[in-house]
Amino acid sequence: MQDYKKDFIDFMVECEVLTFGDFITKSGRKTPFFVNTGKYRTGEQIGKLGQFYARSIMENTDGEFDVLFGPAYKGIPLAVTTAIALNDIYGKNCAFCFNRKEVKDHGEGGSLIGHKLKDGEKVVIIEDVTTAGTSIDETVPILKAAAKVDVAALVISVNRMERGKGEKSALDEIKANYGMNTFPIVSMAEVVEYLHNKEINGKIILDDEIKSRIEDYYKIYGAS
Repeated sequence: MQDYKKDFIDFMVECEVLTFGDFITKSGRKTPFFVNTGKYRTGEQIGKLGQFYARSIMENTDGEFDVLFGPAYKGIPLAVTTAIALNDIYGKNCAFCFNRKEVKDHGEGGSLIGHKLKDGEKVVIIEDVTTAGTSIDETVPILKAAAKVDVAALVISVNRMERGKGEKSALDEIKANYGMNTFPIVSMAEVVEYLHNKEINGKIILDDEIKSRIEDYYKIYGAS
């Protein structure tokens, strides 16, 4: 596992974004782990987060893309901070845009804000997490309606590695359905491997009992 992945896992724990316990997902699944990117709430945190996204994008693509798209609402700051990090660290000055939840009928109008998409541009979608892929089913038509773009990739923070709408993971389903490259900064398998019985600030947050519960969860909801 690359060092930046380990650093990202530590970062999520420190920001209380990655937690373990008893939770219920939006889809109604009872889960022993939860990723809440709404916990990033300072300039320093969002700046570091953008650097992790930028590193993952440059590691997993050929760097030949034009635009970052952040789906409303959580994707908006993610696209902005990642664009800044790509410019600062890699000298890649790419455009960014995001959508409104409701189409504006005055002023500049429309549903997209920021860069005006052009035919032939390659777009990378920036998301927090995806469980069933529903948001991508909504996002791709928005992009395609704006211009004849190539939706080249989707990057998320954590791959939960559970079934989407079928037996495959949501990321694999999206890749198959839309022909785009899909990848996370880290997967839950990497999280478990790195954090199991690891002491952080004097405390072990992923002990044998939590690991066992995660394994039981994947017996029910794990992707094939």
